[in-house]
Amino acid sequence: MVKWMMLMLCSLPALAQQKEVARITAVFDSAAVAELYSSTPIGLEIRYTDSSVRRTSGLLKGDYSWSRIKVESPDGECRNGVLRFSRNNIRPDNYRIRLLVSLQDEPGNKQHEVDLQLPFLTAIRFRHYTDSLKRGIHFYLNVEGIYNTGKIYPLDTTRVRLYASEGRIIGQDLLIPQEDSVTKAISVSAVYRGNREINAASVIPVKQGADDESLIIENEKDLYRKPAKKKRKE
Repeated sequence: MVKWMMLMLCSLPALAQQKEVARITAVFDSAAVAELYSSTPIGLEIRYTDSSVRRTSGLLKGDYSWSRIKVESPDGECRNGVLRFSRNNIRPDNYRIRLLVSLQDEPGNKQHEVDLQLPFLTAIRFRHYTDSLKRGIHFYLNVEGIYNTGKIYPLDTTRVRLYASEGRIIGQDLLIPQEDSVTKAISVSAVYRGNREINAASVIPVKQGADDESLIIENEKDLYRKPAKKKRKE
């Protein structure tokens, strides 16, 4: 009986010290390029009803160890502060993922529902390296994605579908035959595979006339060759 009372008395201060969680917020690592990849380190900020705050170790460099936290999600998994998610699953909710957080220090195995907004594409655009394409030479169709984070990244054909009014698309290159002497310009378009409403269009002029071969350097002597003088008209 005495031993039991002593255990109760010892446990009372511990119970009194337990603080009630008011809110948990989550952030992702902005340097992890979550715009393109389906994994990112995350951090949790735990705010208590007495206004005190604790942060997780790792990304937020806090003192709350991930070994004392359990994070579940219907759209991914989180281990030791690294979240892996399914981009297709979170697309319908505008790329917001739901996390169910349990703290080992909190009694009752209570789960806190925490929403984490991940980056998503808002627009795409063409950014051509040259102002015209040449017949018989591959022209790279450079497509850039603009994200809600303000970041811009190049996109490949796993993210966009490419279309052209003339010529042939090979991978991400546009090729117009050397013998084509009719086409003056080519209309191209790109459609985001995740949402057809996100698209871009551009018109690329086809270079007309032959290149000036007088400036082509064939050997080192051409470096010292003076340009030919034009004859004056009499």
